[in-house]
Amino acid sequence: MHLATNANIFAHFLSAAQRAGPKPFLIEGGTTALSFADLDSRTGELAARLRALGGQVGDRIVVQVEKSPENVLLYLAALRAGMVYVPLNTAYTSAELAYFLENAEPSVVVCRPSDEGEVRGLMQSGVLVTLGSDGTGSLLDDVPVQALPVEQRAPSDLAAILYTSGTTGRSKGAMLTHANLLSNALTLKELWGWQSHDVLIHILPIYHVHGLFVALHGALLAGASVLFHRGFDPAAVIADFARASLLMGVPTHYTRLTDTPGLTPAAAKRMRLFISGSAPLLAEAHERFAAKTGQRILERYGMTETGMITSNPYRCGERVAGTVGYPLPGVEVRIRGERGGLVGAGEPGVLEVRGANVFAGYWRMPEKTAEEIRADGYFITGDVATQEVDGRVTLVGRAKDLIIAGGLNIYPKEIEEAIDALPGVEESAVIGVPHSDMGEGVVAVVVAEKGAALSEDGILAAISGQLARFKQPRRVLVVGSLPRNAMGKVQKAALRAEYAGLLI
Repeated sequence: MHLATNANIFAHFLSAAQRAGPKPFLIEGGTTALSFADLDSRTGELAARLRALGGQVGDRIVVQVEKSPENVLLYLAALRAGMVYVPLNTAYTSAELAYFLENAEPSVVVCRPSDEGEVRGLMQSGVLVTLGSDGTGSLLDDVPVQALPVEQRAPSDLAAILYTSGTTGRSKGAMLTHANLLSNALTLKELWGWQSHDVLIHILPIYHVHGLFVALHGALLAGASVLFHRGFDPAAVIADFARASLLMGVPTHYTRLTDTPGLTPAAAKRMRLFISGSAPLLAEAHERFAAKTGQRILERYGMTETGMITSNPYRCGERVAGTVGYPLPGVEVRIRGERGGLVGAGEPGVLEVRGANVFAGYWRMPEKTAEEIRADGYFITGDVATQEVDGRVTLVGRAKDLIIAGGLNIYPKEIEEAIDALPGVEESAVIGVPHSDMGEGVVAVVVAEKGAALSEDGILAAISGQLARFKQPRRVLVVGSLPRNAMGKVQKAALRAEYAGLLI
């Protein structure tokens, strides 16, 4: 088999690794956790282990474990084996996990050792193994010595399913193909000037597009080293600037870095590129960071369903604070107004996108796929944007009822359904309001049934086991009624205006 003829994205990673040779790939705490030279053997053996566990080509593998070098190896081994990787946020509760396991029907499930008993009770199919943050667990027991070859994959074959929070309560599995991931990775490698001598500071989770695909894929294709951080310690990140060249983060990371002593032009002088995404970066935060470092953050825009869509310029052109730049090469965007027609330059409307990066649809939801991907291939993002004559895109709002807190997407409907099901609740409205650190914070405004006594603490306690911690409201306000328009629709804009200062 010739790696170059295989559409499996891992074949491209392996070709780059062979060129990189013995140099470090993942570095943690100053020690090489994985070299490029070891990538073939380590992933080949782990892929053989997945096959021995029953994981066949095209099967789903659901993974809910802590960030670790072994977790990265597991992802790469799953690609090598031709399986469909399904990463889950470690904050998801057992109630949420039960849905994912039922919907994905995995042949292999990998969880934390401490969760083994609970997860086993939720499973309806597949084999369960464990992987701990220290690199131990039953996944790594009896690993075959004979490596599994890289499975041949077609461009349209699935590589991953990433679940996005649903507007109607249930999460949707976005199906991403090998072609989706590879096209985006190759484009960004060129656009952002990735080189083999680059060193990336990796502070993001790896159950998310940003950390798993945008960050790691760029490093893998370039043969670049990665300084691997399990979490985010601003002082430790600034210390790493002296031996790195790139950082990718969400706006919260940059606001915390800006507030950390030691962030100076001298500290950041070796860094060539700071990238922000997953949530809008306030122009003020952009300017404050530039004032502290002498460098301007490159903001880009993407979604789970599309990978990256736009980027501010790296080489030629200005990085304008408050904008997300220009469509990537090979990516088409258009903006439709309320009546369905295309709008003029500078006029707001819902942004739609088409290209090799656009996902294959929602797993086992053909009706939802048909609703959100038009017949001509454009995906309706739900984000309200404007586009200038020169093509620059600015996000101005959201058509979908979405909250973004710390770079994570939260759909209010899921929280409202949990609250509305509680005894004594007549109705609720969940909104996002400004938060100085997280960008937005979740606030629930609740109306009690006549005669019922509700409290903030009581509501939070009642839903704590149903929703991941990042989805739970920071405040619950019990009120007499919700504002409505003439048609009886709850006016969330009025609520956001009324409580705009609550979390600042």
